[in-house]
Amino acid sequence: MSQLSQRTNSANADLKERVRAFWQAHPCGNKFSDAEMGTPEFFDRVEAHRYAKEWHIPAAADFSGAHGLSVLEIGCGLGTDAAQFAKAGARYTGVDLTEAAIDLARRRFEISGLPGNFQVADAENLDFADASFDRVYSHGVLHHTPDTARAISEIHRVLKPGGHAIVMLYHRGSYNYRIGIRVLRRAGAGLLKSESGIKIVHHLTGEPIESLREHAELLNSGQSSSDEFLSQSTDGAGNPLARVYSRREARELFKNFSQVELRAYFLNKRFIPLLGNLLPRSLESALASRWGWHLWIYATK
Repeated sequence: MSQLSQRTNSANADLKERVRAFWQAHPCGNKFSDAEMGTPEFFDRVEAHRYAKEWHIPAAADFSGAHGLSVLEIGCGLGTDAAQFAKAGARYTGVDLTEAAIDLARRRFEISGLPGNFQVADAENLDFADASFDRVYSHGVLHHTPDTARAISEIHRVLKPGGHAIVMLYHRGSYNYRIGIRVLRRAGAGLLKSESGIKIVHHLTGEPIESLREHAELLNSGQSSSDEFLSQSTDGAGNPLARVYSRREARELFKNFSQVELRAYFLNKRFIPLLGNLLPRSLESALASRWGWHLWIYATK
């Protein structure tokens, strides 16, 4: 192995540990419930928020079509989507990089009396035999791992011939990225220098005050470089890694699959001041199909 490869592997390992530590401390979705973590009320509120805000997920993920299939979810989080697969009759396995997520997902299944298997695992190095699953599902996870291409290669490996991958990645061509993050968030960064400015941003976007204060602390301390701005703007202050992908880049990532279809969903209405919440669902869906923040890849092995 060359010295360059060794340095790259070392840098990726360090970055992956930072990613793991961030999500260990901030289990994905836990901020959307004010109930005690791990209680039935906690999981109910997380689920209600998820499918109210991202109402497209049940159809896009095709939970109902998973009956009788062996399904692997990479990045199971709190087990919200996992529960839908299990209820639909899938033979479900969930993996996540963090113990925090696995513990909560297991608790979610115990409370609901659902069957499923969970384990801590690295998406880039899955501990499953070749051709193990009918479907591999991953929603909003693989853009947070250092070597996304390797993770997708692993998905291809563990899928059975004719099996399907359903993967969501952040979309470079989205309104959320091109306007929301690159324009509005950068413009709003100056407002975060004062408490009154923070309250203005909160009023305009609905983003929680505490989250805005965390962003302000990083900006004011100089800890957030331009290279980190995207990561900080996606999943919270301190998030060490997030990437966006164009449709062309997504197709390149999935080039070893026999068929690939792309669909865009989720217009983040937070970045459409005043008018966002007034959009009828039909118009929201139409706009999202072109400029949605979530790029879904449907790939057949």
